[in-house]
Amino acid sequence: MTDSVSSRWETPLAERMRPRTLAEFAGQEHLLGPGGPLGDLLKTKRPPSCILYGPPGVGKTTLVRLMASETGRDLLEINAVSAKVSELRELVAEASRLKAMRGGRGVIAFVDEIYHFNKGQQNALLPSVEKGEIILVGTTTENPWFEINKTLLSRTVVFQLNPLSAEVLASLLKRAVEDRERGLGDLEISASEEALRAIASMAGGDARQALTRLDLIAASVAARGGSAISAEDVAAATPLSAVWLVKASVDYYDVISALKKSIRGSNPDAAVYWLARLLAGGENLRFICRRLLISASEDIGLADPFALTMAASAAQAVDMTGMPEARIILAEAVMYLASAPKSNSAYAAISGASGAIKKGELQEVPDHLRQGGSG
Repeated sequence: MTDSVSSRWETPLAERMRPRTLAEFAGQEHLLGPGGPLGDLLKTKRPPSCILYGPPGVGKTTLVRLMASETGRDLLEINAVSAKVSELRELVAEASRLKAMRGGRGVIAFVDEIYHFNKGQQNALLPSVEKGEIILVGTTTENPWFEINKTLLSRTVVFQLNPLSAEVLASLLKRAVEDRERGLGDLEISASEEALRAIASMAGGDARQALTRLDLIAASVAARGGSAISAEDVAAATPLSAVWLVKASVDYYDVISALKKSIRGSNPDAAVYWLARLLAGGENLRFICRRLLISASEDIGLADPFALTMAASAAQAVDMTGMPEARIILAEAVMYLASAPKSNSAYAAISGASGAIKKGELQEVPDHLRQGGSG
């Protein structure tokens, strides 16, 4: 095996299969397909200052690089995790120099994980974006409306990238299996459609995760002299699906919100699903129990007073049993709460009284309610 071939196998499959043209880019049809706003802009060779927002493995970094290559722009990259303000200034200076060399053609300044920048670092980019000295493209896995300054957001367009469908991922995996130049074609290993669909369904919409799993499974099959990847190989090599649930992330709070709103909306199937997502993500059981107690009083209330007793009993039972049995107790409680009639009268009553007090409506205690009064 030559050194060049050996070094190729040292590079992760996901990196080797990174799209080189927009034609190879998969997914995000709402942005790049017919009538897609970003695709139309790239056809005019005028990439906008923008924020690409989406979960890991959906093509944010690849898309930035393709934006530069497809429009013939220079690309300067910086990672917000480690960058300092001095490095930002150097980037802006280099962008200005390149723009002058290219006859006024703007440079794309790519800031990876831009949400890591503090307010001062984000503000340092404002003058250059305003004057058109740079075309700022930032990527983020966190909600930009929460994590990025409004002043910077007002000067950019936010494009949201979605998790890739299982069909798109399966197509990418098939291409990787057959590709002899960058993929696994030289291994002379095939993969059944069932196996590829299994890998795709376990990846959580993340192409990097899917290709990494395929790489692992293919290496395992090749090591034992096999010639085909089966669904059984997939189940044996990667028994767990990708569960993205990171504390303090927007997705984390979205899952919590989904559980609460599914209970409020009387949808027990959805409520149990979101409960399972929280459990799979390792959520603290007491936190989940507190959320159920709140739902029982806030959303169900006097329509079914027993709901609060049910939630409290479940909390006690969960505390006594722990996982994995606690998941059954929680599922029972969630299904009961979601199926129960709803009333927010208690919530509305205390909210109204609290609001009146905050407005200064401090009433005297009537005589008939006073201690020793006439009532």
